[in-house]
Amino acid sequence: MSGQLQLAFVNFKKDSYIVVEGKQNADHFFIIREGKVRISKEVEVVEEEGGNVLGPGDFFGVVSTMSSHSHIETARALTDVTLISVAKEQYGQLIQNNTQVAMKIIMQFSKRLRYLDVALSRLTLKNAADAEANPSHLYNVGDYYLSQNQYNLAYYAFTQYIKYCPQDANVMPAREKMMKIAPFAKAVKTEYKSDEFTRTFPKDTMLFAEGEPGEELYIIQKGSVKIAKIMDGKEVLIAVLKAGDIFGEMALLEAKPRAASAVAYENCQVMAVNRANFQRMIIAQPQLIARLTTLLSERIWLIYKQLANTLITDPIGRMYDILLLQLEKNRINLKIPVPYTFDFGPKELANMAGILKEDFMLVIRKLFENKKLRLDNERLMTTDSSEILKQTEFYRKMQRIEKTRREGGVHYSNHGQ
Repeated sequence: MSGQLQLAFVNFKKDSYIVVEGKQNADHFFIIREGKVRISKEVEVVEEEGGNVLGPGDFFGVVSTMSSHSHIETARALTDVTLISVAKEQYGQLIQNNTQVAMKIIMQFSKRLRYLDVALSRLTLKNAADAEANPSHLYNVGDYYLSQNQYNLAYYAFTQYIKYCPQDANVMPAREKMMKIAPFAKAVKTEYKSDEFTRTFPKDTMLFAEGEPGEELYIIQKGSVKIAKIMDGKEVLIAVLKAGDIFGEMALLEAKPRAASAVAYENCQVMAVNRANFQRMIIAQPQLIARLTTLLSERIWLIYKQLANTLITDPIGRMYDILLLQLEKNRINLKIPVPYTFDFGPKELANMAGILKEDFMLVIRKLFENKKLRLDNERLMTTDSSEILKQTEFYRKMQRIEKTRREGGVHYSNHGQ
């Protein structure tokens, strides 16, 4: 869109529906000018921080619009409302004209992501007392990777632990462990000059570890990066990111410790952006900020879907739901039967679905009874992507029938808290 930015004002009467959950093709989001709007979801797994009632200056529909996915919530007018309607293609111009709006959206998204991420960790790992990482957790990260003979990752985590927690009780054990593994560990540079923005990392080395302070966000230029957390003595895979993806933004925006670790999944090159650059970037490169908003939107959309996934009781249903999520995330046409190879194998899938180690073989065997699923170079592959949709819908239907039978029982929003 060129020329002057022209935003439309729209009015809704009290009790009217503005957006409806599940509706496809979200192409506008809204900023409230006058009145109040209630946001609700079919599966309210966690209560939204700050409540579900929005007022003037608040916005909704950004997640679905900027990620080009279906609506993840329903918005209903609590009073008569006047809204500013913003089309997706107007976003770059909007933030160029008003950097405060960009910062408000990005800061709120960052806060929402961290909150949802903690909620998801607590739901998937029931006995995690607090899913927020802190620098002393770096020792546990090092210990875990040491137990897995992943010496590069262990060495990095122990190095950062000693740096940020020099007075901790485990500093001596950490030093001893580092000495033992030093001959086998590939050391990666941890200190950079302020103008060194392009960085390369060999496969299986750490870009940052959960718990360490974060000063920068990263944009992947080449290769791929694995995002994972160590909780309850096991690695939980969160995502595999590729060229063009942005990560690490929560630590940069909120000055909090890293919530997860980033590991080079293959040789990779990244561009680092620090706080000073970021402020300049909003004004100078609105297209990059639009990209960041889109990626944050993608991640929020995905995490809502993952939260809903935790409520599926059948483990096979949970795994199909995760596979469908990956297809939707990668915008695979589910109406036509096309083959698709996922970025991960059965182990990672079971990990994402929260399958216990002792149940792994049984559950995976049952999954592979579907002849349209098979292994291709240790990665999961389907010969027909529409089959994943069909199976997911079947298990969701079973889940709804089961829920109807148990109605009046468990109140899900408190589940696992």
